[in-house]
Amino acid sequence: MALTRGIKKKDHEKLTDANISNVIKLLSDEKPITKKEACEILNIRYNTTRLQRIIDEFQDVYEYRENRKAKLRGTGATREEIKSVIEEYLEGSNISTIATRMYRSNAFVKAIIERVGVPQKLADTDYEGQRNSLLPEECIAEEFEVGEKVWYPRKNKFAIIKREITPEYQASMPGYMCYGNIDEFVNYEDKYGAKGYALKVLDPIPQHEMDKTLFPWLDGSKVGFHSFALAYDIGSLRHLEKYGVHL
Repeated sequence: MALTRGIKKKDHEKLTDANISNVIKLLSDEKPITKKEACEILNIRYNTTRLQRIIDEFQDVYEYRENRKAKLRGTGATREEIKSVIEEYLEGSNISTIATRMYRSNAFVKAIIERVGVPQKLADTDYEGQRNSLLPEECIAEEFEVGEKVWYPRKNKFAIIKREITPEYQASMPGYMCYGNIDEFVNYEDKYGAKGYALKVLDPIPQHEMDKTLFPWLDGSKVGFHSFALAYDIGSLRHLEKYGVHL
């Protein structure tokens, strides 16, 4: 929940939902805190008028949210809601944030993610989870098209299929042991049970950050690095297109 109408939050102020809710509770206790103490908890300058505006707006927004949630409770997910959940989750929003924005419960959002087969997006610091994560059944594919956008769970990022590493490609490229001799190529399907692909893993940089670099003309959304993966370590996203998701 955000204060969006008349309250302008300063960086040092502690106007989180939990903190404002706690202040309201403390002001309503049998032995209430003073308004000065309430301002100190919120880390705002002592101003009873502004304090009351913060409380009033919080309660208005809370009441509006609860009314919206009550009206939606028990209703099925619309196509637009499913699309929004998929896109926001893949863009990095967590389940709680999505649920709040949609006036739905966390369980409602989680159920959509699991039902349609959205790959799990982990914290960037969860290295063990990234190594051991399993793709939903809907994401499993045996082959991919050049240029196809996919999910690469080992790096917890989107990626673009650059090419399949075929015997002909290996024999034509310096750096491969079979360069110039196709008979010595690595057959990934025989050795590992899956085709091998060259990927460009997308590691986007916000454009406002790119503007500060020596290369401000570059598109930050296309920044990334090259990698290799077997087909069973790549997540297909084709099944999400039927929900209107633009990849």
